Amino acid sequence: MKKPQSSRPLGAAHTALFHQIYEALRDRIQSGELRPGDRLVEDRLAEDFGVSRNPVREAIRMLSADGLIEVNARRGVYIAVPDPVKIQELVEIRAVLEGHNARLAARRGNPKLLAAAGRILERGQAALIAEKTESLTRLNDEFHSALARASENESLSEMLGSMRLRSSLGFAMSDPVVQAQSWQEHAGILQAILDGDEDTAEALSRSHVLKAGDRAKERAETAAQAAS
Repeated sequence: MKKPQSSRPLGAAHTALFHQIYEALRDRIQSGELRPGDRLVEDRLAEDFGVSRNPVREAIRMLSADGLIEVNARRGVYIAVPDPVKIQELVEIRAVLEGHNARLAARRGNPKLLAAAGRILERGQAALIAEKTESLTRLNDEFHSALARASENESLSEMLGSMRLRSSLGFAMSDPVVQAQSWQEHAGILQAILDGDEDTAEALSRSHVLKAGDRAKERAETAAQAAS
């Protein structure tokens, strides 16, 4: 019997193996499955993914460039421990950008782009109810990306994509209560945008980022103390 495609190891694919491994590891980091300080061993990863060490090494290089992992001559490769000061800096910038993005999305009111965001919101809420927590990190990123597109400002969208990636290590969520709160906030932001209420959309979006930032800073401080 032919195996389903989803069961194939990544090594069975023919294109961009390193990028598939990069995305798989990035998702595990962002979801909190891989935690700050966890070690990554090239040989073990290559065996897990069914590939040689070369694509694993390239994926590690990309993750290091994103600031998600650190490579140390003595300690090896490990998930980066977020710096509370840098987390605060990123939150301050991202809150402003996300807020302005929501304002622009409310002003432009593109029905097609907002409908796409609405569908992602529904999928996120369904995953939350079904307790499919492994899907929520990806859907969270998709929702924010959809809102970024709804601003119809490509430069702002690119900046937000970079900021979300750089802050994702600290923003990883695994607490079901926090996840539920986050998706409730998503619904409020989208509703304000649909209503064309620029002030409320901006305020709710900024508050959403600042709340997540407070949690991220607290986790980063705890991780830094544990690592010292």
